[in-house]
Amino acid sequence: MASHSERNDPRKGRKQQFHGRPQRRPETASDDWIWGWHAVEAALENAARGAPLRLLATAERARQLEQRFGKLTTLETADNQLIARNLPQGAVHQGVALRAGPLESAELEDFVAERGAVLLMLDQVTDPQNVGAILRSAAAFGAKGVILQERHAPRFTGALAKAAAGAVERIPVARVINLSRAIETLVELGWRAVGLTGAAERDLAQVLDGAPVVLVLGSEGEGMRRLVAEHCDELAKIPMPGGFESLNVSTAAAVALYEAARPR
Repeated sequence: MASHSERNDPRKGRKQQFHGRPQRRPETASDDWIWGWHAVEAALENAARGAPLRLLATAERARQLEQRFGKLTTLETADNQLIARNLPQGAVHQGVALRAGPLESAELEDFVAERGAVLLMLDQVTDPQNVGAILRSAAAFGAKGVILQERHAPRFTGALAKAAAGAVERIPVARVINLSRAIETLVELGWRAVGLTGAAERDLAQVLDGAPVVLVLGSEGEGMRRLVAEHCDELAKIPMPGGFESLNVSTAAAVALYEAARPR
């Protein structure tokens, strides 16, 4: 593990009814809803969510839900238009929408450092579609969890939950106030922090050694902030022999997770 001074050496890189019940009047569209079949199914499976607060489904989806979960006392049958009126404009709900309780945040100490373990840290990645896709990749490649900054990350509902296709319910997520301090804590817990930047001198494959690693990705526009990069043990790049200068952050996360998963 690098010393504190080595971790701060900028030279390491240049950078989840009753059928006879009358329909309620729709509420004002809210960002508290989860929609889409896979996202709603996963949320209902997640015991940590508790009982659903409200569940809307078309008649066909209601039958599927009750076949899957048994009788759901909060289930209301509704047509597609009524479901849509409770959701943001353009939401592709696939005939089902759920208003569920919030998920509790994980703690950094929950992430046990063991050989081959991988965490993702997102530095001000705020687009819900990107964060949802990253969570989906994290679940697919067996990451232990994801770390987000409390004030610069989207809520785990809506478009994010739809893009994650159920991964919101399966990947532990820690929300922290300060990412630099979170890196220091994780290093003390036995993790090694590797920041991804196209300006780094070494490829990611050269940097990974099987040790428990936190892969740090910055926003598409700004990349990692300077202080976050300085707290990483090392910086690395994803080689792009095609000459194109950058990748979408969710694509970069999937490539990095694949690379980190290969030794496992």
